[in-house]
Amino acid sequence: MFGGAIGIWGLRLAVAIGISLGTFRIVTGVPIHYFIITGYVFVVIQTFFAPKMIVPLAYDSGGVTTFTVTVPLVAALVLGLAETVPGRNALLDGFGLIAFASLFPMITVMGYAQIAEFKQKRARRLLDKQSAVDES
Repeated sequence: MFGGAIGIWGLRLAVAIGISLGTFRIVTGVPIHYFIITGYVFVVIQTFFAPKMIVPLAYDSGGVTTFTVTVPLVAALVLGLAETVPGRNALLDGFGLIAFASLFPMITVMGYAQIAEFKQKRARRLLDKQSAVDES
């Protein structure tokens, strides 16, 4: 149904969006639980509406962000950012950034699958209407 349509750059951009939101949170100092709870509640709700065949892939794509290269790079980014922003804790902010980087690929993959399924159903309905008109 989706046949390779979710590319490596799409997942990279999803991770980048998550890291960007995490760095925004570090700079502004907004409590992490607002973002984490909202994000994971959204993922759980999205899981019920996403096509069932894509859910395992979406959750696995969130796990990609804990790869041996990603975590040290993100940790280095957080350490540098937390040291330059007054009042930030590198340990707590580092946890938050990894959590955001894991969250957004799940949202993106399931969201893409939901959009693709919607477009496919809409095209099928239009085709059925056209067939009915042609038969008349």
